Amino acid sequence: MVRGLLLDARSAMASPNRNARTAVVLGRLLGVAFLVCFATGVYSYFLQQPLPWMRFPTRPAQLYQFTQGVHITAGIAIIPLLLAKLNTVMPALVQTPPLRGPLHLLERLSIAVFVASAIVQVTTGLLNTYQWYPWPFPFKQVHNALAYVLIGSLVLHIGVKLPLITRYWRKRDSYDEHGRFVVDPAAGSELLSPIQEERGASTGPDAAPQAVASYPRGITGRVLRWVDGFPAEPAVPAVPAVPADAAETRPGGPDSASATRAASAEPSLGVPQAGAAEASRASRATPEATDGRRERIARRGFFAGVTAATVGVVALTAGQSSTLAEPFNVFGARQRHRGPNDLPVNRTARAAGVLATATAADWSLTVVGHDVVRTFSRAELVALGTADAELPISCVEGWSQMATWKGVRMRDLLDAVQAAPGSHVRVTSLERHGGYRIMDMGPEYAEDPTTLIALELNGATLDLDHGFPARIIAPGRPGVLQTKWIEKIEVIA
Repeated sequence: MVRGLLLDARSAMASPNRNARTAVVLGRLLGVAFLVCFATGVYSYFLQQPLPWMRFPTRPAQLYQFTQGVHITAGIAIIPLLLAKLNTVMPALVQTPPLRGPLHLLERLSIAVFVASAIVQVTTGLLNTYQWYPWPFPFKQVHNALAYVLIGSLVLHIGVKLPLITRYWRKRDSYDEHGRFVVDPAAGSELLSPIQEERGASTGPDAAPQAVASYPRGITGRVLRWVDGFPAEPAVPAVPAVPADAAETRPGGPDSASATRAASAEPSLGVPQAGAAEASRASRATPEATDGRRERIARRGFFAGVTAATVGVVALTAGQSSTLAEPFNVFGARQRHRGPNDLPVNRTARAAGVLATATAADWSLTVVGHDVVRTFSRAELVALGTADAELPISCVEGWSQMATWKGVRMRDLLDAVQAAPGSHVRVTSLERHGGYRIMDMGPEYAEDPTTLIALELNGATLDLDHGFPARIIAPGRPGVLQTKWIEKIEVIA
């Protein structure tokens, strides 16, 4: 009974789009997207949690803006691609028998891990772009750990399916001259029906009835068959009845001459001449060509839909990090040039709990060297001399924007406390809670001439929500490391 239910389910899922070639094409796209997300995500993670020996480039200044924009864009593109892939491989979920041995069990478990981790990774990543965290675990650590699980299971999956991937890697090896999918049971595809596995045949006239559920009669049935890419039911030609007395002509009768002339002028009823039969066959499409044309239409429609969905979600969100796509930013979490100082805000002063301390009249910045400690009011910082820098704010949520900053160079402040070249720096915010209240900065950033203690933004005094009275801005760093509302800078090494 269970086997019958599984077979019925496979028959209901049969479609020209659900074959090994479609799975391979979508798998290639997903593999590239996952690898891009993994590489850019690991780079972002180590920028925030560097190992002691790590050093990072500060040029180009827009490096993180590019890598994180690509990371979020590729992650969003994965969503329709993953849904399309799951749709394609649905028949494999109801294969018979469900398990064929210990190795098959391990293979299915690895696929389950891959699918589950992919869904969780994409879902949590998407919600992170909107800064919504409806789960009890820390996002950054879990997202990073799950990335390794995902890539490991992906590599294992590719290794298991490598013969099938190789067999259907090229289009010309996957379809015959009519455009029909070429079934190769030896390749080990789990998308083949039992009939196809036994016969090694594609969805031809003999296999189609086994692979498709029944269709209603009439126009509705024809439309559904055309959409699914299966041939219409063959029509049974009606043979006109011939009266018995008209089938014979009496010799010598009055009608014998006309009957003879009619017989010589027209072919006999139901017995076409050889030339007419050949012409009729030449003008009709063969069942193979008809099936191939319908399969091609179904496949093209499917891939057109997947392409439209992927391009659509990318185009409607990439504007939060791309100037070219900015007019189409419908779903992006942030709109560029909207906010105080003509710049979006991720975390407000109210949310950070610094409304009173950041606006206090006695605010000062403490700079601690190994032997020298100095404090600076905002006016004293300005007296040190200021510099301008064109640097982006690039947030881990994917949005970014270039801005003009003005403030004191970090290296000038370090010189004021006699810090040694190559010093590591620790910056502390007025915030009293939060994972980024304290930020460490390597010497490659601390000594860069464009790393500033910013006092102005886009030609105006730094807004409170952007870090007034002073904040950090440095090239090529995530926005969470551009500490706002700073109160102390320490030389730690």
